[in-house]
Amino acid sequence: MTWDSIIPRETKNEISRSARNDIAREDNARELTYLEAIRDALQYEMRRDPRGLVMGEDVGVFGGAFKLTQGLFEEFGEERVIDTPMSELCMVGAATGMAFMGLRPVVEMQFADFISTGFDSIVQFAATNHYRWGAPVPWVIRAPSGGGLRGGPFHSQNPEAWFVHAPGLKVVAPATPADARGLLLSALRDPNPVIYFEYKALYRSIRGNVPEGEEGIVPIGRAKTARAGNDLSIITYGAPLHEALKAADELARENVSVEILDLRSLKPLDTDAILETARKTSKVMIVHEANLTCGVGAEIAALISQHAFEFLDAPIVRLAAPDIPPPYAPILEDASRPNKEKILQAAKKLLAY
Repeated sequence: MTWDSIIPRETKNEISRSARNDIAREDNARELTYLEAIRDALQYEMRRDPRGLVMGEDVGVFGGAFKLTQGLFEEFGEERVIDTPMSELCMVGAATGMAFMGLRPVVEMQFADFISTGFDSIVQFAATNHYRWGAPVPWVIRAPSGGGLRGGPFHSQNPEAWFVHAPGLKVVAPATPADARGLLLSALRDPNPVIYFEYKALYRSIRGNVPEGEEGIVPIGRAKTARAGNDLSIITYGAPLHEALKAADELARENVSVEILDLRSLKPLDTDAILETARKTSKVMIVHEANLTCGVGAEIAALISQHAFEFLDAPIVRLAAPDIPPPYAPILEDASRPNKEKILQAAKKLLAY
């Protein structure tokens, strides 16, 4: 089997007729876990577009460290589901070369923490090619991130701020099964390199109604109001969204109306949605699981301070992880992550300002 057999010359930029027929029959939503929604997006797009492939450590026969790619090897074979050596630098370099040649690779970092060993290839090479000579680099890096699984400091980090700072990259972070599928489909079709942060703690802990086929595609760069409210805005993304929703439910019993904005996309940010909710409620709290200093929340706070300062009735509050490596001990890990109780405490203090 060769690359030419995967992408025949006459169909290199076309979708096969049989794939179109399969898509046409997928018109009902299903209840899926967060993990299943990601797998469904990969499978759907690989059926739709013969240029798509998945690569990473143990993604093939083993089905991935979290069994997310299970079944893909059996359906698409060893040249479209590729087990790679243990070298993230090589994976990213190979994916960039494949993207130059017209393929659409998806690289799985077994844990988001390991992405640092491929950092140079990502930010210095792949991210700069469009600026340097107009070349698209249509790859996606899937980065399983966050704590909650007792993985310790090398398997629990949230390094999204590294890449939000780098020109040329897009960065997304879905919090629900529907958005996990919808954002991944958008990322897989984007001509730019996209880093897709997925939250390990959500893989099997949440379920939701997920559209099939072409339905439910989520554009990169568009936030979503997860809950409407008037008294306080919580701006968040990823796993903390669910803790924020729990806190909002409890505050509602005290007649406090909380609006929750799920960013979904970190680069580009939906600045209009951020400023709209800040102007609406006049009190803003930003919650994320990554470390506090120079996190995405700092950029959002600066944006609101510059463009909506006159609407604020209180200082902007940031709630995030402390500036330490993620602890291994369960009680310390729990204490370091944003949760419902911490959000409630910070929200009540902000409301009383």
